[in-house]
Formats: sequence, C-alpha cells, structure tokens
Amino acid sequence: MDISYNWLKEYLNISLPGEETSEILTNIGLEVETEHAVEVVLDGLVIGQVTGLEKHPDADKLQVATVDVGNNKPLQIVCGAPNISNGQKVIVAKVGATLHPFGGKPFKIKNAKLRGVDSEGMICAEDEIGLSDAHEGIIVLPDNVKVGGDAGEYFDISNDYIFDIGITPNRADAMSHLGVARDLYAYLSVFGKGKYKLSLPDHSSFKVDNTDLTIEVEVQDHDACPRYAGVTISDITVGESPAWLKKRLRSIGVRPKNNIVDITNFVLWEYGQPLHAFDVNEISGNKIVVRQEKEGTVFKTLDEVERKLTSSDLMICDGKKGMCIAGVFGGFKSGVTEKTKDIFLESAYFDPSTIRKTSVYHGLKTDASLRFEKGIDPEITVDALKRAAALIKEIAGGTVSSDVVDIYPNKIKPHTVSLKLDYIKNLIGQDIEDKLIKTIIEAADIKIKNENDGVLTLEIPAYKYDVLRPADVVEEVLRLYGYNNIEFTNKINYGVSQQTGKSTKGLIIPLGKAGKDRVNDNVANLLAANGFFEMMNNSFINSNYLKKFDYSNSENENENENENENESYVELLNTANSELNVLRPDLLFSALETIRYNLNRNKLHLKLFEFGKTYNQDTGAKRFEDKFIERERLVLVLSGNKTGESWNVPSAKVDIFHLKSFVETVLKSLGLTIKSEELQGSKIFSYGLQYSLNKISILVTFGELNNKVLDVFDIDQQVFYADFNWDLILKEIEENQITYQEIPKVPQIRRDLALQINSGVSFEEIKNLAFEVNNKILREINLFDVYEGEKIEKGQKSYAISLVFQDDQKTLTDVDIDKVITKLIAKFETSLNAKIR
Repeated sequence: MDISYNWLKEYLNISLPGEETSEILTNIGLEVETEHAVEVVLDGLVIGQVTGLEKHPDADKLQVATVDVGNNKPLQIVCGAPNISNGQKVIVAKVGATLHPFGGKPFKIKNAKLRGVDSEGMICAEDEIGLSDAHEGIIVLPDNVKVGGDAGEYFDISNDYIFDIGITPNRADAMSHLGVARDLYAYLSVFGKGKYKLSLPDHSSFKVDNTDLTIEVEVQDHDACPRYAGVTISDITVGESPAWLKKRLRSIGVRPKNNIVDITNFVLWEYGQPLHAFDVNEISGNKIVVRQEKEGTVFKTLDEVERKLTSSDLMICDGKKGMCIAGVFGGFKSGVTEKTKDIFLESAYFDPSTIRKTSVYHGLKTDASLRFEKGIDPEITVDALKRAAALIKEIAGGTVSSDVVDIYPNKIKPHTVSLKLDYIKNLIGQDIEDKLIKTIIEAADIKIKNENDGVLTLEIPAYKYDVLRPADVVEEVLRLYGYNNIEFTNKINYGVSQQTGKSTKGLIIPLGKAGKDRVNDNVANLLAANGFFEMMNNSFINSNYLKKFDYSNSENENENENENENESYVELLNTANSELNVLRPDLLFSALETIRYNLNRNKLHLKLFEFGKTYNQDTGAKRFEDKFIERERLVLVLSGNKTGESWNVPSAKVDIFHLKSFVETVLKSLGLTIKSEELQGSKIFSYGLQYSLNKISILVTFGELNNKVLDVFDIDQQVFYADFNWDLILKEIEENQITYQEIPKVPQIRRDLALQINSGVSFEEIKNLAFEVNNKILREINLFDVYEGEKIEKGQKSYAISLVFQDDQKTLTDVDIDKVITKLIAKFETSLNAKIR
C-alpha cells in the first residue's frame, strides 16, 4: 500500500526526514517494505495549443501538429498520440528541454526528422514527464490555461516521499492516510520531540440545500449490512479533476478518471471508507434496496462480464434490478458518465465475512473489497459521506438535494477489556512505569474508563478489530513502546514450568529459551537421525474435511482429562481463502494433505513428523479468556517402504511395528514408563494401539489409517499415523524424577521359550503376565518370531519369546532361572491355555 508523505502532512504536523519517518513506521508495526523519494522535474516544459493538424504523408498513425507556445513562432511537432485534436491545450517539451520519464532515465529533446518530416519538440504524456506511469495519450489541459505558461507552475509540483507499507491482515484501520497518520501521532505524542496535533478532514462546509430529490432506502439484511448511509446531489458537472486532486491520486499510483470518481477514490485513501456514486437516472423507482438476489441470477458487472450470483451475495438494488455487488464491484450501468447530472452517493459498513465470501467466490479483488472484508471503522460512515459530498459540491457544482439517510439500527459499540498493569510487565518481560503504560494506551486511542487496585477498565474503539483480549492490548502497548526497546540479558536463570510455575528440577537454561523448546529440539533431532523429515503445515484447514468426518472433539482419539464435550472447532472470522476457513482441531488433516502432495509428485516412501498446535473453543466457557484452547501435539506419519531402493537390501513395506518402534524410541528418550493397550472403536484407524500413564492420561495413539480417511484425500497406499499428546508428555517429564543407577557388574542371562497359543492372544498379554510372576530378576521380554501355518492347529499361532534375567547383587545360577521359568510356564498354561513347544 503506497502512502504519500506530503498527503500525511495534511493531518499531522510532522517535518521529520522521510528516512526517519520510515523507520518509525516499521518500528510501530507498519512495515515499510520499500521507500523512494519522488522528484518531478519540469524545467523547459511549457503550455502550448494545437492550432493545426495534418496527417503525416508517410505514416498512418502519425500526425503533424502546429503548436503555439506563446512566442509568435509556432512549432511543428510530429505526434502519434491517438487523442490529439485541433484546439487542445497541451504540455510541450521544446528543443533543449530534458525529460525525466516515470521509471526511466532522463533524456534531452533534440530537433528530429520522423519519417522525413521535421519535428521541433514533443507533445507529452504523463509518463514522459514523470507524473505517473499512464501512457494512454497526451496530457490535455483545461481551455482556460494560458498558452506559454510554465508547466511546473501549473502542476504546482513539490517533491514527495512514498512509503510502500506491507499491511498485515489485522490492520485494516491503517489502510488509509488518516489511519497511518493516527499511528504516527500515537507514537510521536509519547516519544516525539515537540508538540504534535492530529487534524481530521474537514467537512464543515457540508449542508443540505433542499430535499427535492429524495431516494428511499430499504435494508432487508441488517446482519450483512449493519449500517447504510447515502445522500443525493443534483445538477453536477462531470469533468476533469483539479490539479491538486489529480496530484494526490497520482502520487500513490491511482489514475485520475473524472472528478466524481476521483473524489470517491480520494476519500477512500483518506479515510479508508469506500464510496460509490450511482447515476440517479439508472435507479428505477427512486428506491435503493439492500438485499440478496435469487441463486443463479445473472448480473453484468462494470467489466462487462456476466456473473451468476449466489444466494448469499449482498446486492445494492433499485426497485426492479440489481445495480451493484455490495462492497465488491459495480454494475455495468451503475457508474457515473459524462452525461450524469444527478447522483446518489453511498457510504456503508458491510459485514466483513459476507464481502469476503463474495469476493473470493467471484474472484474479484478491489480496493473496496479489501477494506470491507478486513473490517472498516463503522463510525466514519457518515463523516466520509459528508466529506465526499462537500468536495463534489465544491469541484463539480450542484446542490445537496436530500437529507442524509443513515440506517444504523444496531449500533456497533466499543468493547471493554480489563487489564492488570502487572500482567503487562510480566508478559513483556520488562518493568515499564505505570504512568508510561497509561500514556501509551491513551495515545493508541483506547480510553481508560476506570482504574482500581492496578486493574484498568479499557474501552476499545470499534475500528480496532484485533484488540479483544488483555494480550491484544499488551501488543498495542509494546508496538508503540518499541520491540527494539525491550532489553535482553545474558544472565543465566532457572527455567520455570509454564504449566506448574515450579522450577524445572534445577535444570539451568538461558532465559528466554523454554525447557519445552529444548525437549522439542532433542526429539526433532532424534527423529531426523532416524530418517524423518519435518513438516511445517498451515494452521488453517478446509472445514469440508471436518464435515466429511462429522468431526467433533468428543470423538478425538486422544481424549483426556483436559478435554470436554462442550468443545468445538474454531471458525475464522476473516479469511482471504474460503478453503482455509477453520483453525485445525487436529494435525491429521494437514498431515494427509502433505502425504497427498508428495505422492502426486512420485515421492512414495515417506517418514514425516510435525510439532504443531491444535485449536478448539469451549462453548460452555463463561469468560472470554477461557473460551479458546490451544494444545501442543506431535505426529509421525509413515508410508511406502521402510528403506529406499538398494541392490543389497530387500524392500519391505512399513507396518505398525515399524511405527511402534519409533513411538517407543521417542517415549524412552524422555524417560517415560508406559502401559499399552489395543485401540478400540476408532473412527480413523483400521487397528492400532495406545500408550498411557493410566487409563485416562493417554500419551499417544497410533495405527494404520482406514480407507475411509484415505479416500477423502485420494491416497491409495497404506499410511501409518501416530498422534502424541505433547502437553501431557511435557508435563509428565517435568514432574518425572530422574534417578541415578549404577551399571550392573554381573552379567545378564537369556532364555528362550516357544509358546503355542490362541490367535487372539496378544504379546502384550504375555508380557504383562510375565512381569506379574516376577519383576525382580526378569528384566526384559521380547518377541522375535511368529509362526502361523500348516504345521500348527487352525486358530493357533506360535510365539518365540526371549527372556532376559539379571540380579544387581549376584550372578544368577541355572537353579535361580529354572524356578522362574517353571512359574512362567505354569502361568501361561493356566491363563492363556498355552502349550510349550
């Protein structure tokens, strides 16, 4: 977004160098991506008049003009502009003048011969003299300008400085010169040297002359159009804009069109309020109706394209037909032409989500839609209307011929936030004086309604859409205080748990580097060393995924004590993409999108992981601060072969045991002792396991995703997926006491057993029974072979297991081992009906 420094100075008495102002803007959150000084040099350019015009004898597209430049010596100039005609007042560069074209290098005008005809100068277009990049034709001046006059004096050129600001999606309030000036004033009034004053645009000259041309207005959908205002202006003259207005628009790259359109564009870039001027002759029945049309209605827009409307598209209609797609694009006959005499000037506040959906659906991005969909200030609707009407009356003549219509049944009120001063200091991490904090808050246009025992009750203006919580107010304070002013220290401190507030067991870490980050880094490195690649997916997903799975949090595979049945997913209020309209309540969907993306590019063997957040809202929460819930997760995804192609390693598909080995590697690296059980009744897994600390606190679920899930993403090969409850794991490892143990001095002894058991018996059951029998010298039990086939009874299988024994105090004898083995065999025979092979 281009902002003119000269234009800013109309609202703020600022005289800082452009470079310094650019740095301030960036520091307060309005990042200046590029900046450049604008110097328009018009030396040697004069005003001339075309007194004769003939066709070039040897070129169809060239004409030979005779031009009077006020010195009784007409010039012969060859010109190829399509809009040149006899009698025009034009800008002439005489021989010897140096032109400074827009975006080009300067060049000097010389006598020339074009196709055999002498040319004694040049009749100029806007880009050729550096006014703008427009090159549709030569500049045509009003009839009342003086021939021979200096072009520089006519254009009243002054050097400017242009800031190209990268506006973030939450800063719709800064999408105008007044909005940027307001932010600059907030900073300079606290930290600047000198006294600064913010001057609002003047519309005091606005008055209603008569009510001879009243247009009736009806708003049928107040949710989509909370506020609608308008006024009629009669007997206007549509023509060229004055030089000052064209200069303002050209400075930010907007091409002047005519005085009415230019004024609406000027107010758009001044206030940030889009306006639309309707030709009254095109309004049937002298009535405006704000409503939706029927699904599939064909509407021809200003670009002469016929578009099929949806039933949710808000339209500005007259008594018979649609005239304009509200807040997005005008209709083919809704605009102002040279013949227009009477206009209805519209200023409105439309619901951001309604405009955004329409804009995305029809693929229409305009200056108006960009502002409406982000959310404009509902309180400037009438002020901007009066400002534009006063300018139209001043520049285009006419009379204000109706009262101002202002339909605003449900006023959008400022919202209230309670904020503790100590909370600000704790969140920022620096002690800032209370007086300075309150000064910054008030400079940011936030009213302090009350202060009681260190708690501020704040009234947030309606245009600050992104300031809803105490943390948002802290961001406003920090933005103006300056992120660069926050001090850093090399001091070493004990880490403190965000969950418990307790010291992390004496682990010394640098301040600012959370223990969680260190754990995450270690696990990420471990996975990378095992051949995994990290995913970094968008937190936004398509709500259609949730609808296809009939998703609700009560069906989440990782339910635990922190989740409740009142939770649902979070829909976005402002999104530029209708396919990314909810915050992900689960990492599964974005992980599968990544799998699909890679498979479509013939990357078939995948080992991926992602640390990320899930987002839910508690619909039963009483306080806003408790409504939204963020959880940390870790997911692993496997698909394809275990290893890449190799001549000496046979390829083998990944399976649940391959995934299980990585899940256990992660948990063991964190020192966690777990219990395992089969996953029952899962909606996403064909089969799987879950590891837990107890039956409630589930650490991880994993298994093979079923075809119903994979079909949604058009994935036709097996995918194995693990989902870790990372918040619970972090909490557990913080509370987990790490103990020292000596390396045993005595050897381990291994014995093997072959068990014939029913097919339904799991290894986990065998393992649990073994440790029930003896957990003193039995240290490990592993499954190293499984057999099912012709040599064994139907419905039976053979497990070959290894048993590892060790005593810390003495070397075990065969007698010691045999006693335990005998007990184990008896237990397997009685509990599992096992046979020893």
